[in-house]
Amino acid sequence: MEKKYKLNIVCFGEILWDVFPTHKKIGGAPLNVALRMNSVGVSSSIISKIGNDENGKEIIEYIEDHNMSSELIQIDSDYKTGVVHVMINEKGNASYDIHYPSAWDKISINGTIEQQVSEADAFVLGSLICRDEISRASLFSLLDKAKYKILDANLRSPYYTTDVLIELMNKADFIKLNDEELVEISKKMDSPYNSFEQNIKFIAERTNTKQICVTKGAFGAVLFSDGKFYYNSGYFVNVVDTVGAGDSFLATLIVRLLRGKSPQKSLNYVCAIGALVAASEGANPQISEKEIKKFMMI
Repeated sequence: MEKKYKLNIVCFGEILWDVFPTHKKIGGAPLNVALRMNSVGVSSSIISKIGNDENGKEIIEYIEDHNMSSELIQIDSDYKTGVVHVMINEKGNASYDIHYPSAWDKISINGTIEQQVSEADAFVLGSLICRDEISRASLFSLLDKAKYKILDANLRSPYYTTDVLIELMNKADFIKLNDEELVEISKKMDSPYNSFEQNIKFIAERTNTKQICVTKGAFGAVLFSDGKFYYNSGYFVNVVDTVGAGDSFLATLIVRLLRGKSPQKSLNYVCAIGALVAASEGANPQISEKEIKKFMMI
């Protein structure tokens, strides 16, 4: 049954500037997720930290211009707002040079943040935020207060360790990976299997996680939910860049599942959104419901 009340979701993690060869865009996976959720009628917010600089001021203006609260974003006078240099190859796939340390590595918590997380319907986090011990400690102190925890593995070498990653997975209720991350994590967890489905089940059993979604780029995604597999083989688009496509995919999938939508219909819908984002420039293009439905008719 679909839930009628307005969802309240809190994200935790990096806010930064994606700097491309010719331009820059505001991003960071947790912010991209929060913005996409906000665009589909969810009360979303993000816990993060920016620098006391021009880049930080522009981010606050951007967030507020998108009608999302900046209440949980801290300002740091010692560290600069995060910057990532993004390189796009001929296939539209991105690689990243993530500056360290940045303000988002130093997130602290307070009573207001603890209350917001404990009251939220869901808490979204990524593994990249754990690269620094300060933000990592803040995150782990909040995990026990959250009702429903969504982990976006978002592996960025060399900014993660297997031990921390597995600990995050053990605490998660929902895990999102891409196909390369599935292979890497399965190996790190000593999985005896080679097949896609067997490794998903292996991770679900080892981490006691009932829902795992694995994206496969142009070839769609697989959703494992409560013991059943759901598949979508993807939609063809001319890729402009893949930055933020997975974030929009995850944001919309979580919202639809929390609202009680069918897992299969939800997967089909969010694969379309991921494709449309990949066919656009930047992480947060505006996509209308009409555009999505028209695209899915192709």
